[in-house]
Amino acid sequence: MRILTWQWGRRGAGPRFAALLHAALGRLPATESVLSLSAEAEILGAADAPDCAWRYPTYSSAAGALARLLTLPLAGRSVRAELDRLAPDVALCAMPAVLDRLMVANLRVPYGIIVHDAVSHPGESLSFRLVDQARLLRGAGLLATLSQAVTDELHNAGAVRPGQRVLTLTHPPMPVGDGAMPAAPFAHGGRPRLLMFGRLLPYKGLDLLCQAMADLGPDPGFMLKVAGDGPDSAELGHLGAMPHVVVDRRWIPEAELAQLIGDSDALVLPYRQASQSGVAAAALALGRQVIATDVGGLAEQLRDAPQAILCPPDAGALADALRRWRDRRFTPGLTPAADPMAAWTAMAAQLRAGLGAISGAA
Repeated sequence: MRILTWQWGRRGAGPRFAALLHAALGRLPATESVLSLSAEAEILGAADAPDCAWRYPTYSSAAGALARLLTLPLAGRSVRAELDRLAPDVALCAMPAVLDRLMVANLRVPYGIIVHDAVSHPGESLSFRLVDQARLLRGAGLLATLSQAVTDELHNAGAVRPGQRVLTLTHPPMPVGDGAMPAAPFAHGGRPRLLMFGRLLPYKGLDLLCQAMADLGPDPGFMLKVAGDGPDSAELGHLGAMPHVVVDRRWIPEAELAQLIGDSDALVLPYRQASQSGVAAAALALGRQVIATDVGGLAEQLRDAPQAILCPPDAGALADALRRWRDRRFTPGLTPAADPMAAWTAMAAQLRAGLGAISGAA
């Protein structure tokens, strides 16, 4: 079976997720995987860039994205030519992006989609990715999710058509960087280091973290770094004014992720809502402990992880969880996720079976 895996986002977890999935599919017997990424994808500029058979020119700015949307009817011929060249038996969207309608309009084979979010999160502006996702869902033969929480949201939203196959998976540990393991947590011998990383939006629970840090007093007993892109907010202002807290509000390039996570001893995910978390998946792959609220798909993703401390989405409970982490530190014997690619290959095998069922390919 020849599977085309595509993801046309420029940065963030999408291209990396697609590249890891492509590599895992390629491990399977009787399977040939071909990858299509945005030509502007950040990971394609790395020294260890993935093998990408089709680098599709997308956009490099919001204005560029709008211009591409307006000229989509003119792009069909070149897309069809690439699809004819690659000749897949079936296709798989690894994560929805703005220009997916162009792929779907020109595909002549069945396709599946991995649905990372069924609905917009609180605090997000209008998501063109999710607007396009509705169109993508309607034509897909296979809908795969990374948590039962998202599967339930799809059904509750009436997004599953009769006859569509639905597959619930688990987000595997997500290697970042060149795969080298950082030093063990607390090996630096200094004050413990806690990291909150990702899109700094309201649903990520910045208010809970801000109140929990206030509850811990002027010296929480550890350093906290809050890093990522997002709008300025009162919570970020309060956190930045606290002793032992550093706020780095900017887009974190792909090349910095491994060091950012590796320099920390643990990550905190104080989310009010979550489908699942690529940040948690990266933390597990690098052997970091995770302190997280037990909401949505986070509870599913982390419930069996020995590195995880789960608590209710409440500032007092989060403060207690941070105290437990601070006082006991990293439990001896905890190790990074064993061969993260084995988990990706297992997930790829499930996806291959689902794609085979909708395509009739062996």
